[in-house]
Amino acid sequence: MRALLSGYYGKGNGGDEALLATLLQMLPSDVTPVVLSGNPQETHSRYGVEAHERMSFLPLMQALRSCDALIWGGGSLIQDATSAVSPFYYGGMMALAQKMGLRTVAWAQGIGPLERSVSRWLARLTFAGCTKISVRDRASAALLSDWQIPHLLAPDPVWALESKPVPGFWDLPAPRVAVTLRSHPQLTPTRLANLTRALVDFQKATQTFIVLLPFQKAQDLSIAQAIQPAIKDASKILTLDEPQLLKGVFRGVEMAIGMRLHSLIMAASEGCRCFALSYDPKVNRLMEDLDMPGWDLANLPDDANMISKTWIEHYANGDPLSSEKIQFLVDRALIHREVLYAALGNN
Repeated sequence: MRALLSGYYGKGNGGDEALLATLLQMLPSDVTPVVLSGNPQETHSRYGVEAHERMSFLPLMQALRSCDALIWGGGSLIQDATSAVSPFYYGGMMALAQKMGLRTVAWAQGIGPLERSVSRWLARLTFAGCTKISVRDRASAALLSDWQIPHLLAPDPVWALESKPVPGFWDLPAPRVAVTLRSHPQLTPTRLANLTRALVDFQKATQTFIVLLPFQKAQDLSIAQAIQPAIKDASKILTLDEPQLLKGVFRGVEMAIGMRLHSLIMAASEGCRCFALSYDPKVNRLMEDLDMPGWDLANLPDDANMISKTWIEHYANGDPLSSEKIQFLVDRALIHREVLYAALGNN
């Protein structure tokens, strides 16, 4: 069996690449993956899979015709908050695959926000036609329940991604704290300046080494480069492309301060204390599920001193997830693998 994998792959986003790596890790061994990618050559080189350009109609149609199944996900693909085009691209492809008779799997979905009625209509139509569906948060599950569409709910599959040690990482001074910020309208220059001042004070008080970890170079690297001079020799910008290595960073980190969802999931799964800076409902959902401390960026304190003191308190007295809780979440995340086996099996 050949399965076409469609997501936000090959775009340099560490979280989406981690989802792809986990999906490839979870696929049945007798299924040949074919990946739609923003950078097919890089995807082929990194994962050793057949890859095609995701936005070119002819290669996309040829790939669909050559496959027996379409796996759609994971992540927040069906939402119209950042792009009105996204639900039509993914939903339209799923509808086409269903019309062509392919098995269709909506895998590890985070659905919404869906602000437009036409987006909701297309999402409901295409999800209803799926062979199997798994979602990664309760809000998505509630929406499908409202639509009376069968599904399984499980934690984000990246909980179960196998990590790798980062060569040379243990040579960096310890203890270490990882920081992952991304560009976003809510991360205004004033808020970034306050966070930078707070990070300087936090580093001085804790004598930690700050690892600035861009998850998507196009959006995150310039922010890391803006922060790094303020911390100078007590920091390092670490750019990694392989998802397993990105997750491996958190093996050697005491605490993570992050905006990006998958930086927080990776950190929590490796036993780090986590502090979230939320820019999106999906980060708020993770904070609620794990009782993770943090702020909405829109409500970030104006006082850098208050921010640093909060971080210092969490560094000194906060608790990471217990090993039992981590194992529970990893085991539950493997439900996404069961969905693949059920959908792609011979029965």
